Amino acid sequence: MGHREDLLEGAKRCLLEKGYAGTTARDIVAASGANLASIGYHYGSKDALMRQAIIASTEEWGAGVAQVPTGGDEAEPADADPLERFAAVWDLFLQRIATEREFIAAQVEVLGLLPRDAALREAIGEVLPEGGEGLVAVFEGVPDTEVDAEAARVVGSFYQALLTGLMVQSLLTPETMPSGHDLATALRRVTAGEVLGKGK
Repeated sequence: MGHREDLLEGAKRCLLEKGYAGTTARDIVAASGANLASIGYHYGSKDALMRQAIIASTEEWGAGVAQVPTGGDEAEPADADPLERFAAVWDLFLQRIATEREFIAAQVEVLGLLPRDAALREAIGEVLPEGGEGLVAVFEGVPDTEVDAEAARVVGSFYQALLTGLMVQSLLTPETMPSGHDLATALRRVTAGEVLGKGK
């Protein structure tokens, strides 16, 4: 790798070990083996590099979930229950959330910085639609290219809201985390008007 790639990898390591706001330029230099001047040369500033680090880390984390099959070696039948797939995919996300707490902590930290950091807000806002598209693709088991803009906007936003909430909950009360089955049951009960156990 060149210095640019080394710096990004170093920044991603610092993100997990020290957090977004707690990482200094010297931390990144120590983690990457590059020199201090190379941060400005390749990224313009430490903050710009850290913005790239949080985006790259998030993309890699999501890609890791997307690569894990949800139903064995055989392709799912065309009439597979959508709620069963919904539950299975959420179980994959929930497993990652439970075992990668440093990454989750960094994500939640960044959420708290957004109202006061316009550059960070803009950088994440630019990739947010792509993230929604990727989530829809994962849950539907299709390539990103098959996800239309409306599905990415509406359904992708729904998945992003659930994922963000689950990340926060995992740090606050991990003992109350739902399972994929719980989430599927909740969705079914809400859409059927049976939240309180009573049909309409």
